[in-house]
Amino acid sequence: MATGINKTKNKLDPRVSSFLSVQDLQRIANGTYDDVFSVLGLHAAADGDGWVIRVCLPGANAVSVLHPVSGRVLAKLDCVLDDGVFEKRVRRYKNRFRYKLRAEYESGSVTLEDTYAFASQLSADELYLFGEGNAEQCYRWLGSNPTQIDGVNGVLFVVWAPSAKRVSVVGDFNYWDGRRHVMRKHPANGVWELFVPELSAGCSYKYEIIDQAGAVLPLRADPYAKRMQHPPQTASQVIARLDYQWHDGDWMQDRASWQSADKPMSVYEVHAGSWRRKDDGKRYLSYLEFADELIAYVLEMQFTHIQFMPLSEFPFDGSWGYQPVGLYAPSIRFGTAEELCQLIDRCHQNNIGVLLDWVPGHFPTDEHGLGRFDGTCLYEHEDARQGYHPDWNTLIYNYGRGEVVSFLLSNALYWLEEFHFDGLRVDAVASMLYLDYSREEGEWIPNRYGGRENLEAIELLKKVNQRVIERADGALVIAEESTAWPG
Repeated sequence: MATGINKTKNKLDPRVSSFLSVQDLQRIANGTYDDVFSVLGLHAAADGDGWVIRVCLPGANAVSVLHPVSGRVLAKLDCVLDDGVFEKRVRRYKNRFRYKLRAEYESGSVTLEDTYAFASQLSADELYLFGEGNAEQCYRWLGSNPTQIDGVNGVLFVVWAPSAKRVSVVGDFNYWDGRRHVMRKHPANGVWELFVPELSAGCSYKYEIIDQAGAVLPLRADPYAKRMQHPPQTASQVIARLDYQWHDGDWMQDRASWQSADKPMSVYEVHAGSWRRKDDGKRYLSYLEFADELIAYVLEMQFTHIQFMPLSEFPFDGSWGYQPVGLYAPSIRFGTAEELCQLIDRCHQNNIGVLLDWVPGHFPTDEHGLGRFDGTCLYEHEDARQGYHPDWNTLIYNYGRGEVVSFLLSNALYWLEEFHFDGLRVDAVASMLYLDYSREEGEWIPNRYGGRENLEAIELLKKVNQRVIERADGALVIAEESTAWPG
């Protein structure tokens, strides 16, 4: 990554002639070029004579192109615009070739892979299922996922922001500078993607988004982040793919017998933040401490199941987790994802089932969250009569949008498949089922038949039930529903 920042005003070096206009070079340097992948990296020269390599490395004084194995200098790039835009025609190769870069800064030199030398990693099938509302594991490619491309390790960032004019990954690895890692847009569905080579788990990041009016929005956390910083900090964090070695095979194989009418359940509901505290009440128990203390208590009291109140990351302790802002991130207040797996594994080894309170009904308005994510009402409805909860000052998901359905459906299966939870207790289902929930006449919009039922929310719940039956044998879906809805 870059090791210096040059705040010199952009200007064209009069000694060098670029293949692009001054205006285009300035847009590259400012991070506002519409399709940055069409101009950065390696491209065939327009006249067919060789290749053009172009990079944007703010703060660099010089840039060389190196052979990827020997490190031999293949070309020294010309600075065509101060503040880091360099380019060069290379004629010695007939076919596309691999290379590395060496950038010289006042503080020294660094050898790096070129972010813009890597092709798109997304498949048309994945994008189609996501937009259709039928993606069941889109968390495997959306968000931040460490991966290897062409033998190079790095992190693939993918985010949905169809109305954004520009999206950049910013983090502690690039000075939180939106010019350095501008993403590739897939125009058909508004998904943005970027592979950042030589990046590893542990870094913090957010997305810098410019809306259609050209305004830079407050930095957004990743909707698919698997971990977030400890509150009150709000950045997302890259973690390695969960690869916990489970020891609950017998339990998982046998749990379908729960649905037998002669096998009762007795559920102990637990708020992880207040069940017990350590250090005179100043510290939460960790997932591992729960495994030591909670399991023994539940066995003594002869409960069959533990139901945890929401464990998805949330910004405000007083919400008890019912206003989640990181739906895919186990709250770091209590430990890591691997430690949560260990807790559930130990419960299963003691013949205790574990349920999770799941909150697909609404989300908070914190500026780093989902609200007006790309400058538009993306996850929520535009009309407050459909998209705002007056009771809780929260926003309501737009269940009629395929990408939102994929977000929630994949999340339900994520907790069941990746963490081996044995069921979901779906929170506040009544608020999802009724368009007039907690609203007076004129404060809600009827469905297409003139009724008060939220048809899209009903379809989501039906789809979740169906997919849980198909994919998570024996897992339960339990509705917190207070209105005697039939069935």
